[in-house]
Amino acid sequence: MNFRVWNLRLGWFAFAISLLSYLLTVEPTASYWDCSEYIATAAKLQVGHPPGAPFFQMVGAVFAILAPHAEYIALSVNMMSVLASSFTVLFLFWTITGIARRLVREQVDDNHTQILVLIAGLVGALGFAYTDSFWFNAVEAEVYAMATCILSILFWLGLRWEADMDKPRGDRWLVLIAFVVGLSFGVHFMGLLTIPAIGMLYYFKTTETVTIKGFVLANILSIAVLLFIFNSCFRVHLRILDMPRCFLSIKLACLSTRELSLLDLHLLRFLCTPFK
Repeated sequence: MNFRVWNLRLGWFAFAISLLSYLLTVEPTASYWDCSEYIATAAKLQVGHPPGAPFFQMVGAVFAILAPHAEYIALSVNMMSVLASSFTVLFLFWTITGIARRLVREQVDDNHTQILVLIAGLVGALGFAYTDSFWFNAVEAEVYAMATCILSILFWLGLRWEADMDKPRGDRWLVLIAFVVGLSFGVHFMGLLTIPAIGMLYYFKTTETVTIKGFVLANILSIAVLLFIFNSCFRVHLRILDMPRCFLSIKLACLSTRELSLLDLHLLRFLCTPFK
């Protein structure tokens, strides 16, 4: 049995099943809460509510452009969440099979065990695909669908880095992880939650004997890295917001929104929509 081939096939099978389910249940128009705002700001690249989601809105603008008519813009932007959630299921399947095979490879790795690993991945991925909260966000234009997708991609990349860590070019996965973490700032800070998990992957990979002391220390260091990145980004953002506040106050006091130039709107969008 070629495990790699069947792992790819069943992963895309889970993707297709979830994609079909979400396509049949997608919101045909704007729904409640922030979805209507996200659709409008994505379609026109306008200013959303703080702290903003610039990358989410730029990708949404691409989907809005693909709408055949103005009345289908909301549906088109909702389709972005449909695709993102389907890819979440795909990477979740590969994550489950990757972890499960690591657990059983040292004991037995015959065809029967590989089939059980694939079934476990399929049950876990599709089970998650139909959970209430995830399915709810998969069919509407909210940031949580894309944020969950980025979260699943990051952890899968962490597993790939852990597997290739000892190879000459293994650190290329770490560079890609840093890039995706940067993209996640433009959607939701949820992506940062993978940093402690990836830190634990590094600990278990490089430590021959796992001890309680080493485990606790690895957790503390991983959380410290998380807090350092979050605090650094937060401080830089506060400096950006504080510097031109006087300029914005004068500008907004003198001009109405319609009279603001395009440059002013871009500046206002940049200053007033910090990353989550």
